[in-house]
Amino acid sequence: MHLSPPIEPMLARPVTALPSVGATPALFEQKADGFRVLLFAAREPFLQSRRGADLGPAFPEVVSAAAALGVEAVLDAELVVWGADGLDFAVLQERARRRGATARQAALERPAHLIVFDVLEMSGATLLDEPLRRRRAALEELFAERRLTAPWALCPQTSDREVALGWLDPVWGAAGIEGVMIKNPDSKYRPGERGWLKLRARITVEGIIGAVTGAVTAPRSLLLGRLDAAGRLRLVGRSTPLPRKAAAELGAALRPAGAEHPWWGRTLSAGWGAKQPLVFRPVVPDLVAEVEADTALDLGRHRHPVRYLRLRDDMTAGDVRA
Repeated sequence: MHLSPPIEPMLARPVTALPSVGATPALFEQKADGFRVLLFAAREPFLQSRRGADLGPAFPEVVSAAAALGVEAVLDAELVVWGADGLDFAVLQERARRRGATARQAALERPAHLIVFDVLEMSGATLLDEPLRRRRAALEELFAERRLTAPWALCPQTSDREVALGWLDPVWGAAGIEGVMIKNPDSKYRPGERGWLKLRARITVEGIIGAVTGAVTAPRSLLLGRLDAAGRLRLVGRSTPLPRKAAAELGAALRPAGAEHPWWGRTLSAGWGAKQPLVFRPVVPDLVAEVEADTALDLGRHRHPVRYLRLRDDMTAGDVRA
């Protein structure tokens, strides 16, 4: 094997639409909600995270499958865990923290799968300079010859724009497909470069404005909540920075809240995965905002910032349930 870890995976830059018909030829792939990994399948396999960490001890079933593959290869994939209704990112996160006997038990109870979409090396031949269409053909041949089944899965790919548009449907989002990757079929694999494109599926949802960053009269961003089954206000997301006009309109409508607010005195993180606390100001939670969000959720909470669209004067806080 010529390639050895760590290797930076090839990356993508976000776009807001699929290429139009008649544009540069493109291949479309489903973007699953999981961990990006590079798998070095060899006598001593190595499961590398996007940032180079060794995930093998947490996912022993994947390491075992790589050892039994029967061919040395370096594969680019999305590591996922299936839940009752689709991909379960929360369980995947929890599994990533396990080691030893608890990791082996979790592998039996909630096994992980690899959705493979690229191959960097096969049987000692480095494929980085091969065009994507040839790398894909080599990957399909590997799946066919080895008759690969779980935990292996071949990422769906199409050149049909209409099929790709269908993958952006919220039904796919609810199942854990958070968008579409857009790739040039003649492109080489360039580690660390943003040579691909990524379009996230978007939905519109409502949230109760529970707090703001910045001043109440001139908010910079919103903290949104929904009511749980017991009627408690649960934080579900944070908005991107507000445009000046929206900040002025909201600043005139919001009212500061005191110690009666359910979030008063709470410590909230500055963002998903962040450790530093967020400085915020509670407001009276009686206004409902419509926002645009992607489909990545963790236990009902938006993993990425949402975009404020407008106030929903036709709705009350009691209408917005988790």
